[in-house]
Amino acid sequence: MPKTDTGVVAIDVGSAKVAVLIADRTEVDGEPALKIVGVGRAPNRGTLRGHIVHLDATVSALKRATEEAETMAGVEISRAFVGIGGSDLRSANSHGTAYVDCGDRGIARADIDLVLNAARGVPLPPDREILHAIPQEFSVDDHGGIADPHGMLGSRLEAKVHLVMGHAPRTRTLVRCLNRAGVEAREIVFEPLATAEAVLLPDERELGVLLLDIGSGTCGFAFFQHAEVQHSGVLPFGASHFTADLASVLRTSFAGAETLKLRDGCCLVGLVDGDDGLVVPSVAGGSSKTIARGNLAEILQARAEEMFQLIQAELEKAGWADQLRGGLVLSGGGSKLVGLPELAQQVFSCDVRYGVPLGLVSEIEGLTDPTWATAAGLLRYAVASEEARLPIARRRSLGGVRSVMGSLRQMFSDLV
Repeated sequence: MPKTDTGVVAIDVGSAKVAVLIADRTEVDGEPALKIVGVGRAPNRGTLRGHIVHLDATVSALKRATEEAETMAGVEISRAFVGIGGSDLRSANSHGTAYVDCGDRGIARADIDLVLNAARGVPLPPDREILHAIPQEFSVDDHGGIADPHGMLGSRLEAKVHLVMGHAPRTRTLVRCLNRAGVEAREIVFEPLATAEAVLLPDERELGVLLLDIGSGTCGFAFFQHAEVQHSGVLPFGASHFTADLASVLRTSFAGAETLKLRDGCCLVGLVDGDDGLVVPSVAGGSSKTIARGNLAEILQARAEEMFQLIQAELEKAGWADQLRGGLVLSGGGSKLVGLPELAQQVFSCDVRYGVPLGLVSEIEGLTDPTWATAAGLLRYAVASEEARLPIARRRSLGGVRSVMGSLRQMFSDLV
């Protein structure tokens, strides 16, 4: 089986599943597009709340998902863009200043490198590393709001940058799992940033939009305004917590609670017939019981409200709570719980919609489901980076994790 040397590969290592997409670059109506040629998916019992808790189980899931995608595409995967989540990821906004002597030539790539490095120079604990350093805006001689300072004249260059910081040992563990599955990490990408590439519209990102990426074990979020990410994070809540609440309160098995949630679940009491009776699956051959649909909704609504209120508090603390002019976008497999959009609209007082993958060309059914948003976003993220525009065989080996800034530097240099 030949190795893919012109395609792009994305791997989403989630708490419930590993999802793999292989895409070729193509054009639709003269515009660049991604054609999905390989899809793989496997249950993952080695990851909990975004953290790898069983290395062998995670490797097994990776192998099954990649082999399925390889068989469909007829190529062998060697490198991939890989998503990372987990509640131990942290973000912060930083600022850097550099004095440049550009004369009449204008600000050069080296000057931009200098100011971005200054913005990255924040003190970190030994077990922390910067995964992403994303420019939000530049200033030249106190004139702000500049997206790209290359070629401009001035002596004082400043940069505002959004940093995403990961737990270095956990990132290395993820890379080890990938390597044992026969895959090299081209780049490790913070999942909400990847998902945003697939589901957000340019106008939303400009106005001010909040993305909630609800997975099985975590809820990642990212707020965008003026086209750039301004705030991001991860909460240790996800779809599995809704199921665990049902299992605990109703005294049923996790599997039975999951069935009840998927079949009859709604997280807004006002949307259900409260007196309608539902059968609760029995445990270990015991007798079954019934619960009012309204009571089921109350349990789910309590968890959903807690999740939304924690995110609202994060936005208020960061000063963005009243800036959701572009609305809120729900994505991820956990976002499909009935009633979530309506409840989110009540809590955040803004327009709410589902985020589904955009810009994919595929004859494969199901890829427009929110479950595939992160993997699809990783593909779009890859194409947006300068190195991903080259055939994979021509790219240099990363040997680990690379920050977004490397790609951004290349993109700035192309403007010469």
